[in-house]
Amino acid sequence: MKKKLQSAAAALVLAAVALPVLAKLPAPSDEAKAKAAEAAAKTAWAGKVDGYKLCKSMDAVAASYYAQAKKDGKEVKPAAATAPCADPGPFVYTPPAPASAPVGTTAAAPAAPAAPAAPAAPAVAAAPKK
Repeated sequence: MKKKLQSAAAALVLAAVALPVLAKLPAPSDEAKAKAAEAAAKTAWAGKVDGYKLCKSMDAVAASYYAQAKKDGKEVKPAAATAPCADPGPFVYTPPAPASAPVGTTAAAPAAPAAPAAPAAPAVAAAPKK
């Protein structure tokens, strides 16, 4: 009987702890979304910088290897052609333009059909003679 009571108490405590986890969080504000977008852009830029630094270090190691092999008189195959290292430059963030329409509406709603137009005038009109 005592074990059943302990199991029930443990289940009750577990349920009390788990209920707040199920609560829905409020939607992030526009400012929070902008900060998150900037952080994501900065992280992507940092990844590009890391790739650039890795590329430069691999080039330096390969150049050192080829120089040492040439100095020692060893025969080496020519290096495989690779793309040059691309410097990502300084971090520049341009925030996206704010949305002009609310989320629930569509900006490209189809327009109502217009009334039939009057017949068009002839494309080439005869010039009056003088």
